[in-house]
Amino acid sequence: MTENPHLTFILGGARSGKSAYAESLIMAHPGPWFYIATAQAFDDEMRERINIHQARRGGDWRTIEAPQLLPEAVIDAPANAPLMIDCLAIWLSNRMFAETDLVADRKALVAALLSRNAPTVVVSPEVGLSIVPENALARAFRDAAGVLHQEVAKIAAHVALVVAGYPVKVK
Repeated sequence: MTENPHLTFILGGARSGKSAYAESLIMAHPGPWFYIATAQAFDDEMRERINIHQARRGGDWRTIEAPQLLPEAVIDAPANAPLMIDCLAIWLSNRMFAETDLVADRKALVAALLSRNAPTVVVSPEVGLSIVPENALARAFRDAAGVLHQEVAKIAAHVALVVAGYPVKVK
């Protein structure tokens, strides 16, 4: 499969520093910087998480909300602008709850990412390093995330795993 030389994939655990690291990579390029957000604030805790991310980024970022239509948002984003996507796992869970065709979704996202000709950084939590989940839905999510991560890593020129705030080069 072809690699996109502009694509970087950042994985890490919860609160590992992966988003902050991804933001630093994007901000190394001239703006304006674009941020595709996949999360939705369904409760106070998620609203607070979103607020923390927005405050850290500051006002120089342009946000595109794409909780469902991530491939379309990637294609519609300005072609020459630095782009950050945070995060694949939330998008995946949104698609799972919508009962979509995850194989088609994955293919569409990979095609959209391959089409980018500007710095693009994708963030997702590594969920496969923990215990086997006790319920079928959680196991299905873990497995789907693992396959999605493998597909994105294949096309990324650079892959890093962030551990305790420090990026470790994977690829």
